[in-house]
Amino acid sequence: MEFIKSKENKLYKTIKKLKTRKYREKEKLFIAEGHKFLDFKEIPKAIILRDGDDRYQDKVEEFVCPKYIFSESLFNEISSQENSQGIILIYPMKESSIASIGDNIVILDRIQDPGNLGTIIRVSDAAGYKDIVLLKGSVDVYNEKTVRSSMGSLFNMNFIYMEEDELIKFMAEKNYKSTATALREDAVSYTDIIPGSKNAIIFGNEGQGVSERLIEVSDSKVIIPIYGSAESLNVAVATGIVLYKFRELLV
Repeated sequence: MEFIKSKENKLYKTIKKLKTRKYREKEKLFIAEGHKFLDFKEIPKAIILRDGDDRYQDKVEEFVCPKYIFSESLFNEISSQENSQGIILIYPMKESSIASIGDNIVILDRIQDPGNLGTIIRVSDAAGYKDIVLLKGSVDVYNEKTVRSSMGSLFNMNFIYMEEDELIKFMAEKNYKSTATALREDAVSYTDIIPGSKNAIIFGNEGQGVSERLIEVSDSKVIIPIYGSAESLNVAVATGIVLYKFRELLV
């Protein structure tokens, strides 16, 4: 393994740049930190270990890719975790295609929190949904916190980015029944959902919810009743409840 201790090193500079969405999109690469990623079959472009930390040496050797050891000070500068496990992996972004989109899709309207997005990816995967459409204004799927929160589920998903107009046209042309989560008087309880043969299930921004336009064009609106004193539910929790109800009815 090559030992790196200089800030002038090309790989070090690349990793620093990959912390920005613009550069990630340009290079089609993203950062994943933590030993959990060694459990997945995906082959990284590179593995970086912290100097003096040899806990994962045997596991790392199983991967056919370049491997590097960064000095402790250099590693700490590229780590995004307060108590890092001493391993960082660089992955190529997955190629996604609208042509392969399935009959039941998850729509995310301007989700802002990377932790929420990562959890939504994870619960969508767990509930058997493989296609997630993100509207403009949503946090980046490959944000480091999103990657970490997804716990590897992002490797299993098909991510499509769309503008709102494009999504509305797409749902109409492909005959999706659209269901929006909404705090509306005409919304039905999630327990009374009636799925279609093809479904687009829409979840909205943490503060503003689903956009008014998407609500208006949706075929149905659903709400999760709150029986206690909480003002609202976290969007990732709400997503899990609704998606599992859909899954129960689709089986």
